[in-house]
Amino acid sequence: MALITEHVPLADGRSYPVLVGPGAINELSAVVRTVLPSGVKRLAVITQEAIGIDVSSMLADAGFECRVFPVEQGEPAKRLEIVGDLTRAFARWGMTRADAVIAIGGGVVTDLGGFVASVYHRGIPVIHVSTTLLGQIDASIGGKCGVNLPEGKNLVGSFWQPSAVICDTDTLATMPEREYRSGLGELAKYHFLGGGELDALPLPERVAACVRIKADVVAADEREGGRRAILNYGHTLGHALESIGGYEIRHGEGVAIGLLYAAELSHRLGRIDRADVEEHWRVVEAYQLPTSIPAGTSDGDIIAAFGRDKKALDGITFVLDGPNGVEPVRIDDVALLTGALDAVR
Repeated sequence: MALITEHVPLADGRSYPVLVGPGAINELSAVVRTVLPSGVKRLAVITQEAIGIDVSSMLADAGFECRVFPVEQGEPAKRLEIVGDLTRAFARWGMTRADAVIAIGGGVVTDLGGFVASVYHRGIPVIHVSTTLLGQIDASIGGKCGVNLPEGKNLVGSFWQPSAVICDTDTLATMPEREYRSGLGELAKYHFLGGGELDALPLPERVAACVRIKADVVAADEREGGRRAILNYGHTLGHALESIGGYEIRHGEGVAIGLLYAAELSHRLGRIDRADVEEHWRVVEAYQLPTSIPAGTSDGDIIAAFGRDKKALDGITFVLDGPNGVEPVRIDDVALLTGALDAVR
């Protein structure tokens, strides 16, 4: 199958390519030579050992000095201490603002790698090679990157657009089942952002369709000043469950539950009817995703986490479906928020 190339347009008139399809990683050296400035000499590869993709020889053959910087597995890698460790290692290696980062992995690696690239020497180029479904359809696209604090997820971050993204769909065949389903949680979200019947498409086309949807949103609102917030559909409860549970629950699992909760809130506010709520349940259950909050999670902890969400500029804000489509809505009624939790218990 031929690779699909999408482009993410940016506010300054630039754009960057997203290559999607089986074997796409074989284009890495060509992509590096095409999109990076001519003066780049060193490429810092941030990845995880479990990913098992070694591009060192490929990049060396293209004329670059390459060094691999492995990070630990899972969300614990997304913390400020790791940012400090990586940037100090870059400095000891001699990396300058003329060099670049290659982030190879899922959402954790692209979040971390993009943020490290954004702060080292006040910003150096980064290319994302996304190896998970969650990363390919969401995390690697759009330039949002960051790390977690004990108080909440992604509370320290930046907007730093990559120079290119590679989504090799062959890598999805080797994913653990639970991690793959976590990506399906984000895929479920796109059904309600204009994706329609995504499940009718072959996998590479499905990934490319999600990339197009996100690219359109990013082009209209690159720094999340307005419309881009719709990409957080289902995320307010999802992020709360992740942080409260010490990230035992996967991101996409939390988003799936969050979609159902957001639909219930929308219905109780009179924004959508019961049939729309049932459609949310149909999509989430079709992907065999969790539909209930983990046992033992208290309402008080959840409401407190809502207040720490990065969208909470002035009160608790949710992204909700409605007559004008998905949009941010401020909700001050704590009783409403608490009562709607019954629908996902």
